[in-house]
Amino acid sequence: MLYTEEEVLDYVKEEDVKFVRLAYFDLSGKQKNATIMASELPRAFENGIAFDASAIPDFEEPNKADLFLYPDASTLSVLPWRPSAGKVIRLFCDIKNPDGTPYKKDCRHLLKTATAKIKAECGVDLQFGTEFEFYLFKLNENGEATKIPFDNAGYMDIAPEDKGENIRRNICFTLEQMGITPEASHHEEGPGQNEVDFRYSDPLTAADNASTFKWIVRTKAAESGLYADFSPKPIQEKPGSGMHINISCSDSSKNENILAGILKHIEEITYYLNPTENSYNRLGEAKAPKYICWGKANRSALLRVPVSKEKARIEIRSSDSGCNPYIAFTLLIHAAIDGIKNNLKPCEPSDLNLFDPQVAKNSGYKPIPDTLDEAKYIAEKSEFIGEILG
Repeated sequence: MLYTEEEVLDYVKEEDVKFVRLAYFDLSGKQKNATIMASELPRAFENGIAFDASAIPDFEEPNKADLFLYPDASTLSVLPWRPSAGKVIRLFCDIKNPDGTPYKKDCRHLLKTATAKIKAECGVDLQFGTEFEFYLFKLNENGEATKIPFDNAGYMDIAPEDKGENIRRNICFTLEQMGITPEASHHEEGPGQNEVDFRYSDPLTAADNASTFKWIVRTKAAESGLYADFSPKPIQEKPGSGMHINISCSDSSKNENILAGILKHIEEITYYLNPTENSYNRLGEAKAPKYICWGKANRSALLRVPVSKEKARIEIRSSDSGCNPYIAFTLLIHAAIDGIKNNLKPCEPSDLNLFDPQVAKNSGYKPIPDTLDEAKYIAEKSEFIGEILG
């Protein structure tokens, strides 16, 4: 449900809300928040709540440190694990300058702008869905995370081997209570590895849901005495964890253009889809593609067009949960715009098993960057990235 400011204020009064968490994101995608008393919410809607931008990495210097959080009423969620008396709600915020203009490094604003641009210039809407993989590890006697998996189950195993079943159920119940409905969940290939998938929605909602999901998983894991690890390769000899991104277009005749646009720019975007050194330990191994190509139902291809009776979609399989979903989606939308406006056409689909090293070597396909430094270098010299992110 999308709320207005007036409806949020009425809800606060009628439902005994005492605290409001104002959430926003740094450039890495890490969620930050300031908590205000519910009585301060009208002021926050009207004038914003100031915060010190110089304390946020890569935001502003101390001489330009005043920025303001303006709550987005449509993002109201109740935190269901907090007491029902004196409720706590969460609102995502827009970040603005003192003069009320949008802050240039507000990643939610970047995504809003990209979404409006593809509608205005190409006449289409895109929808995004995500698939998250993560590990559950035990804690030691001091409550610190270990690399000991919670179970030794495998792909789509069931209880009692799958010990994460109840935790996934708890995660899904909590998300539903916050107005977010997961599509599916199951145990993944690795020991203690789990997956939860989301149905597609508009880009901003999908990014908000992705950020909320990671927070909920960590919270529920901690409540169970466990540590949720979203890193791309937490155990070297075991399967890595990705965050697959699915894109659907309102006009399916543009799918080939979108596919071609993403293939054209994927090297430049890789730094933002795979933003940690650990990311590059995952790529090129089973379930984590490395070569720039696409395939129909080919899971070894970087981009996949799944066989489906439902809405056609494009799946980006290289990305991982370390990325900032707002920036990742923004760049993918701009790549789609380039593909549509310039009527780009993709190469022929690949049916090769590119997880076979010899097959990959002989394929002729170009690999995405091998290291974080290489990916960063390509992004820094990219005119495409510069025009979008500055």
